[in-house]
Amino acid sequence: MVKKYGLIIAFSVFLLITLPMKLTVGTEIFNNFQGFSLTMLKFVPMVFILIGIFEVWIDQETIEKHLGEDSRAIAYLWAIILAGTTVGGLYMAMPVSKSLYDKGAKLSIVFTYLGAAAVARIPMGLFEMSFLGIAFTLTRLLVSIPLIIGSSILIEKFYKKSDSQIKA
Repeated sequence: MVKKYGLIIAFSVFLLITLPMKLTVGTEIFNNFQGFSLTMLKFVPMVFILIGIFEVWIDQETIEKHLGEDSRAIAYLWAIILAGTTVGGLYMAMPVSKSLYDKGAKLSIVFTYLGAAAVARIPMGLFEMSFLGIAFTLTRLLVSIPLIIGSSILIEKFYKKSDSQIKA
């Protein structure tokens, strides 16, 4: 039990010691934790509602046809477009990627979706353009997206190879 909950117990003990002593480090950590927790409480219910809608409205055959094992290179573009329109970053992307995988999306497509959700979201790009310029943002995307696709394909091949060795 200590192994499973050791980090939580250590964190709680740390806060119980530092907060009454009014140590800056403990107060800042508690404030960050509290802010993050409130954000999660506001955000997560909507994420699960949207995932539920996705599960019901998008059937497995559609995902298998466009993003599955027999999909073509355009599937990576679809994954990037889907990731680009994802609101909420990885909070939203993780459950969507699980749903995509469960519905038959190829593993490299799921990894591409996750990578693109981390670096190629439209709201993030607009924000970045306003501060760093269009040239920087386009250069970053033109470098990042092929690397995401390439690494996704390599990870899928590595996973399939190691999985087949384990089963043999």
